[in-house]
Parts: sequence; C-alpha cells; structure tokens
Amino acid sequence: MLLLGGPVAPVARAAGGPDLAAGRPVTASSANGQYVARNVNDGDRSTYWESANNAFPQWIQGDLGAAVPVSRLALRLPAGWERRTQTLKVQGSTDGNAFTDLLPSAAYTFDPQGGNTATVDLPTVSTRFLRLLVTANSGWPAAQLASFEAYGPATGDTRAPSAPSGLAYTQAG
Repeated sequence: MLLLGGPVAPVARAAGGPDLAAGRPVTASSANGQYVARNVNDGDRSTYWESANNAFPQWIQGDLGAAVPVSRLALRLPAGWERRTQTLKVQGSTDGNAFTDLLPSAAYTFDPQGGNTATVDLPTVSTRFLRLLVTANSGWPAAQLASFEAYGPATGDTRAPSAPSGLAYTQAG
C-alpha cells in the first residue's frame, strides 16, 4: 500500500461547498511510476494517478480527516484525453479498515466534450474515508484519475453562527 499526502491545500468551491478531499491524505493499492496517488488532489489536472497496469481491481481512497456528510463526487481526467469509461464502486469507512459499499459498481464515462468529468451522486452519508474500487477502464489497462473531489450536501445549515450582540454582564448579588 502507498501512503502519500502533503500539506493541506486551499479548498476549491462547488455548489455543495468546499472540496472535502482537497489537500487531504490519499492512499492507493498501487501506482505506476510517477503517477502517484497524491496527484489526484494536487490541484493540477495535468498530473494524475495511474494504478499498476493489467492488475484490476485497483483502488484509491481519500481520508477526509473526520466523518463528514458526503453527497457527491467529481472525478476528473486530464483535459484532452480520449473518451473512456471506467467501472467503479464507491465505498466508505469510518476507520480506514472496514469498508462498506456506498454505491454499487457502475460504468462512468469521461468525455472530453464534457470536460472529462464524471459526477457521482451519493445518498448523503457520513464517512471519513472514501474509496473508489476500479475494476475496468476502456481507455487503458489501469485505473486513472487526475482529480478526486468530494462534496457535502448543498442544503442545511452551512454557515457559522454570528457573534451575539447586546450582551451585558451583571454581578451575582
């Protein structure tokens, strides 16, 4: 197993709030040369993670730091890459050891006409670790991702409370 991470980077914004995976530690079942796991959250779409070739299934996972509500993933490949479909399932864990399926295996299309982005909608679930288990790729014999973003629900109380005003201190008598 590869354990890779780096300093926490500024988070990107989306409709559901900040990218919960930005700058967080990432691990993968394998990597091919310079195409290491940390490339999926370095903010550079030209870098990417690639698993060992001809060795499916492969996985990549992010540690969100704490259990937080997640409802959507944005998975991206480098711009300009040819259209391909990757088959994967989404798994979650609160401890990084025992994973449960959050979504069953499905094919996700990455098309340059759509920005080589696949959006994965999840039922809102609170999880700390998100894992993508990839079992096929029509464009290359390995799992590949340039960006792995996680977002929380767009609804609910997402603002910090304001400071109270008009407070007065009175001494107990």
